[in-house]
Amino acid sequence: MEIDNMTPRRPYIFRAFYDWILDNELTPYIVVDTSVYGVLVPQEFIKDNQIVLNIAPQSVGQYLVNNEQIEFNARFSGVPQHIVVPMAAIEAIYARENGVGMGFEDEPYYKALREGANKPAENVKPKPVNPFRVVK
Repeated sequence: MEIDNMTPRRPYIFRAFYDWILDNELTPYIVVDTSVYGVLVPQEFIKDNQIVLNIAPQSVGQYLVNNEQIEFNARFSGVPQHIVVPMAAIEAIYARENGVGMGFEDEPYYKALREGANKPAENVKPKPVNPFRVVK
């Protein structure tokens, strides 16, 4: 089977690095390309179409990861926010304490999504509605 016909590697490698970082009692951070369609993050923290997010269990709530995206609730400057990051938007995962981690290559599946970043393609889900009720 040609690699172009295979499922993307990124979700599997992402989960492995996330677990490995936590198993070593370090703090997982991700670098997100905010220009990718479907990214839902606080706009005031974006710099040069990127945002770095702390995704440690003690920093986020209702964390959910699947092959398409990660979602969680977090506070930014004390304000609760629902965060959605499609796998296509994750550029890297690393440990805050020592910088060890991995940058992700642009796989064919994600390249096709990036080319249509300004408009939703047929195979791209629309921006999700917040399924979580944030209690203050």
